[in-house]
Amino acid sequence: MRTRSAALLLVLATALPRLLALLHERGAILTSFTDKGDNFAQTFLATGTYGFIPGHPSAYTQPLYGWFLIPLYWILGRHWEVVGIAQICVAVATTLIVWQIGRRWLTPTIGLIAGLAVALHPYLVWHDVHMNREILDHFLAAATVYLTLHAAERFGWRRALLLGAVIGLGILGNVRLEALPFLLGAYLLWRAGVSRCTLIATVAIFAGAALFVMPWVVRNKVSVGCWAVTTDARALWKANNVNTYVTLKHGGWIDAVPQPKSFPPTPQDVFVHWQKTGVVLPYNECAQMNEFQHTVISFWIHHSGDKAQLVPLDAQWLWQPSVVETGGRPGAGTWLDTLRTTVEPAYMIVLYLFGVIGLFLVPRFLAALTVLLLGYQTLVAMLFVGETRYRVPWDFLIAMLAARALVELSARARARRQAGAAGRATSEP
Repeated sequence: MRTRSAALLLVLATALPRLLALLHERGAILTSFTDKGDNFAQTFLATGTYGFIPGHPSAYTQPLYGWFLIPLYWILGRHWEVVGIAQICVAVATTLIVWQIGRRWLTPTIGLIAGLAVALHPYLVWHDVHMNREILDHFLAAATVYLTLHAAERFGWRRALLLGAVIGLGILGNVRLEALPFLLGAYLLWRAGVSRCTLIATVAIFAGAALFVMPWVVRNKVSVGCWAVTTDARALWKANNVNTYVTLKHGGWIDAVPQPKSFPPTPQDVFVHWQKTGVVLPYNECAQMNEFQHTVISFWIHHSGDKAQLVPLDAQWLWQPSVVETGGRPGAGTWLDTLRTTVEPAYMIVLYLFGVIGLFLVPRFLAALTVLLLGYQTLVAMLFVGETRYRVPWDFLIAMLAARALVELSARARARRQAGAAGRATSEP
């Protein structure tokens, strides 16, 4: 297939199903399960404060998604069409990057199949049009892999600096990626070897990441009072305390973990109270962050058995082919649950099976990078908590392996048919 035709096919395969999902969900885009970045963006445009409450700057969310929404709201207004179409455009760009990865480092056919697998991923078709920061995680994950493979071809500081900048943006969108510069720096040194040039390039990865992360960290020190990408340490605590396991096993999400009244109020608690009463409770955003972090470390040290019990469940929730179902999930009891329990697992089981085969067929450099990145995501899920939406931004790596396996198995089947036909022809009198 010609390059232009392949690109058009991928654009349509990505955009059309998501447009249908957007039209179906248009009434819920701005009202149900919106990201905290939406509140921050509205407050910033109305008052100039990036936070929940006017005059109270906050770092209680990973900032990238909020800054993604701000120019959209400023230029076009806060409408479901604006959010949905913008996110569909990001999804299209992600699909095209995946296609280019396969096309450049494998074959055009493999790239096309991998791109179609990402475009038609059932979970993403629904998830991509809603207010979820993972839409940017997916795009930046694909861009990171592309730039890592690009840098490995000639590991110099210019390519490394660009890779670091994209990783920095990824950290601003998902703080779980903060160890990625170390991971990919080690991978590139393994590919290129250790020399003065490659060591400088490795430093450039950290410099590129710092270029985006440090201004935000400094802003938080000046405006909020502490050095941090985000002060939302309660999310870490909710995934690491003595009540987490029971809550998850009984179908609740970590938001349902009961918080002792003695714990300090978070910025979100203060925001909810302010919405109801117009009164801003006294609070210290950095102090509550430190308190939750201290409690998590104490849990790991003094309740290591409880943590060990959580680890397998966290990994299971990350990798199970069906979508994690918890109380209070959007669309509970509707057709969405059918999608979660039948369509999505059917898709993922096939992807997993072909992906395992493909792992042994792709070049070693790609197999190693895939194992490295998926292993890192698994480790992070064990430290925090696993869930489908944390895995899907990296499913394109499995799609790449599956596409390679599909092409190989198809070629072998075709060769057997041709050999059989040739054998029959020679046996005929």
